[in-house]
Amino acid sequence: MNKLIILNGTLLDEQTELSLNELCCACSRPAEWVIELVEEGALEPVEREPMRQLESQWRFTADSLQRARTAMRLQRDLNINMAGIALALDLLEEVETLQARLRRYEMSAED
Repeated sequence: MNKLIILNGTLLDEQTELSLNELCCACSRPAEWVIELVEEGALEPVEREPMRQLESQWRFTADSLQRARTAMRLQRDLNINMAGIALALDLLEEVETLQARLRRYEMSAED
């Protein structure tokens, strides 16, 4: 028998920004986890000024939420450490960029 699963979510556009607390809530992770991702370069707060801005004032884009959720899966499923997560996220982003470039090339070749 099939089990019905209902998902709830919020659509975020590119201009949406999340506070550190909102990002933590969306990922069900503590602030220390997100801060560690920032320190490893896996996430980048908007307009980060380390000397003048406290972590509690950081803002993150909707893309950061996607990266954080991918980081969660990499950590949970593959037991990758934070440095490995940062590298894997960058590589996944590069693959996505190359795939988009290939699709554009293939479309222009069909014309």
